Amino acid sequence: MVTVSAARTSPNAGQWVTSKTPIAPPKALDPKPRFLSYAALVTGVWSGLLSLIVFAIARLFAVPMDVVLEGATIHVFWFAVLLVPIAAAQIGAMAALLLRGISHAQRIVFWLGTLIAVVSIATPFITATLVSTAIVLAIMHGITWGLVVPQIARIIGDTEPNARIERPLL
Repeated sequence: MVTVSAARTSPNAGQWVTSKTPIAPPKALDPKPRFLSYAALVTGVWSGLLSLIVFAIARLFAVPMDVVLEGATIHVFWFAVLLVPIAAAQIGAMAALLLRGISHAQRIVFWLGTLIAVVSIATPFITATLVSTAIVLAIMHGITWGLVVPQIARIIGDTEPNARIERPLL
């Protein structure tokens, strides 16, 4: 039985040893838009559900969920809390497809996603009517970042050059 550590130290292990999977995926299995969309849907739904729990707890403690956009006060409804993470995950996954197959794609996706998340986390502190509302919204943004960005970056990382090998599908 060959262990992963033995395969990684073998001189014939190939260039795929930096892949996140213990067995190099074939080039034919590079993630297609449908696969990334599915991953975004799963991570987005989980993020939305966890954000909905945070939203429910905030409402239980009477935290007003109002933001000010362009001078108008807008109430944040539960369905927005559920659907916005799914939409953000889908947009991020489709944007990540642009980096498929280039060197350091995983790092680029991770750090760009993190930069977008930091800006996203800062916006509730500008638009929320109360600090407690801003904190709740920032927590929801953090949940979405934590579930979506690392997963999409990992998937894109397996498309980097030398992270996969040419072999026939079984």
